[in-house]
Amino acid sequence: MRMRRKKHGDTRREALSALMIEPEALKNGCARDFFENSNAPLHLEIGCGKGDFAIGMAKRHPEINFIAMERVADVILCAMEKCAGIEPGDPNVPTVDVLPKNIRFLLGNANELTSFFGEGEIDALYLNFSDPWPKAGHEKRRLTYVSFLKQYQTVLVPNGSLTMKTDNRALFDYSLESFAANGWKMADITYDLHNSIWNEGNIETEYERNFSQKGFSINRVVATAPRTK
Repeated sequence: MRMRRKKHGDTRREALSALMIEPEALKNGCARDFFENSNAPLHLEIGCGKGDFAIGMAKRHPEINFIAMERVADVILCAMEKCAGIEPGDPNVPTVDVLPKNIRFLLGNANELTSFFGEGEIDALYLNFSDPWPKAGHEKRRLTYVSFLKQYQTVLVPNGSLTMKTDNRALFDYSLESFAANGWKMADITYDLHNSIWNEGNIETEYERNFSQKGFSINRVVATAPRTK
């Protein structure tokens, strides 16, 4: 279901500009400069939705910097307002000094990843409940298609990890095959995350809660990128 257009969305995003990284401001290798602790590890969630996962991870791991990337402007607005702890459209935006220091939001598309980030700039990636694009003709749009894996391999540090969660078994099986075919090593594979040893410490997304409540099992894998030649 498409999200209803947010009233005064542009103005509301501008009010929270301290939480945003403008795509045009990113140059290869400078993403860490947008954080107070530029020496901290940098993790990236692609397709952050309404932000539950990235915000939860940032709170749990203040020693890590997080970038939450989303391609839909109104969706990323929801995430930023949630991160700032304000009600949607509330004009009383917290001052910059009290906003979280280790999370920033990027409005952008995954197919432009290597134009946003430099080689070996990201320590870990997360794909949570990505669009499965089930039609065969849409295979190239899946975020675990070979062209995306090549971009991930470029921006990740050597042996950097990608953690994927999805309720869609067909996408999960496709992704496992894609990882294997492209030299990625896989670990911690489960077809029922919430009843596995890897559920301890798991931070749920909004989609994850909804799917789980409806009886869907959650699939998860941690994949490690091969070294670039």
